[in-house]
Amino acid sequence: METTEQRILAIDIGGTKLAVGAVDGEGRVLEYLRTATPHPGVTDSGEMIFRTLLGLVGELKTDPAEFAGVGVGCGGPMHWPGGVVSPLNIEAWRDFPLRARLAEAFPGVPVRVHNDAICLAVAEHWRGAGMHTEDMLGMVVSTGVGGGLIVEGRLIDGRTGNAGHIGHVIVHADEPLCACGAVGCLEAVASGPRLTGWAAEQGWRPGAAPDQRTGRELVDDARRSHPIALKALSRAGRALGIAIASATVLCDLEVVAIGGGLSQAGPLLFNPLEATLRERVGLEFARSVRVVPAALGQEAGLVGAAALIVHPERYWSAKD
Repeated sequence: METTEQRILAIDIGGTKLAVGAVDGEGRVLEYLRTATPHPGVTDSGEMIFRTLLGLVGELKTDPAEFAGVGVGCGGPMHWPGGVVSPLNIEAWRDFPLRARLAEAFPGVPVRVHNDAICLAVAEHWRGAGMHTEDMLGMVVSTGVGGGLIVEGRLIDGRTGNAGHIGHVIVHADEPLCACGAVGCLEAVASGPRLTGWAAEQGWRPGAAPDQRTGRELVDDARRSHPIALKALSRAGRALGIAIASATVLCDLEVVAIGGGLSQAGPLLFNPLEATLRERVGLEFARSVRVVPAALGQEAGLVGAAALIVHPERYWSAKD
């Protein structure tokens, strides 16, 4: 598929929002709608979420008959490429057959589902901060830490579709315990909830109740020079720098593009990241790696999902 006239139904599914859009063959988002992700009881089958998603698609101006394919980014874990999803932050979806259900709703066109962090990486390579590079890592630093890996201009899926999962690179030998069961994972240090939790343990006391403290509040306090908030972001930046140093020498990366809510901290996060990265990278070939903010903002998930359909030769290795 190479024509710009085609339209792809792109879907971005997260724990807080559902987003849908029509994306053309050049990666331009022609329409964009979003709504809050419903959170029915854990015993619910998850049908409410799927109905909400289809209802949102129905609100698009594009006639569903015009869609040349359906691309989806969804939180994991999932069985890839089958698209049976169990997002950690959507409790009502456990082993939900998302790809099969969408194929029933949109027959006759390809339906492809991948991890939402991988879709961000794909989007940034296709139309964003990683354009014109061959080897890059795209990262999401938000409620969790995820990533996707592009090598020699192609998405690397790995045996189970989880290649590039930098959130579980080990950055500390002894602590903290990660939700995955390992010790010292990047996600256990640098994700928003773990970072705010660590700051609270050190004495950070924003106005919100403990269960409402957010990474945004932490960043706002750091901008006001709150010492614990500054220390927390520096800690996250150092952990990210260590993980990126390891990924860079392993994969010979040109660019690392970082998106997600915590990336909005700007220099408060990127300065300690950059300093640590340069301390930890000794080999000459790795010193030229560039770490940059992701360029596509909230549309990245939709653009990456569309790329699964538009450019399967680069971004979809599975046999449909």
